[in-house]
Amino acid sequence: MYPVIRMAKEFWVNRRAPTLTVGEFHVSHHRCWPWDLDLWLELNNGRALTLYDLGRLVLAKRTGLLSLLKEKGWSMPMAGASVRYRRRVHVFEGFEMRSRGLCWDERFFYIEQSMWKKNGECAGHIIYRSAFVDKAGIINPERVIEALGVEIEQPSIPDWISKWIEAENHRPWPPDKE
Repeated sequence: MYPVIRMAKEFWVNRRAPTLTVGEFHVSHHRCWPWDLDLWLELNNGRALTLYDLGRLVLAKRTGLLSLLKEKGWSMPMAGASVRYRRRVHVFEGFEMRSRGLCWDERFFYIEQSMWKKNGECAGHIIYRSAFVDKAGIINPERVIEALGVEIEQPSIPDWISKWIEAENHRPWPPDKE
């Protein structure tokens, strides 16, 4: 089940948080509850992705994207992700999530998120590729930036993300069925 109560809490807690722009972190704090666990009594990988949603949604609100999407009738589907799980998060353990818009290319925005344990260890890291779309298809990210009314120079794409983009360009689609 989607964590609607947690989502509402995040929006409530951040209702007066200052506006953010590309590159600035939205920082949130979470806890691993019993219903977040897998068979090994640690944060389930699927639930981790759902919890990353909470960080991205509040980040989108704080950057003005949620209002813009509603105003324009646009949507923001995820078009891909690359994730690393490195440290276990156990039941009742608290963690910090850091979320930021990192960069964009001619089609996609890249959003970086990470989970940090209380002892300072990074438990997980994910990069999302997201598109903005309307009825005609994908919207150029420059158009989205312009519609937000912010003046920001396009950040350079980090080398590791460029290599991921290149690898994705070589990945067969659709995948083999047999």
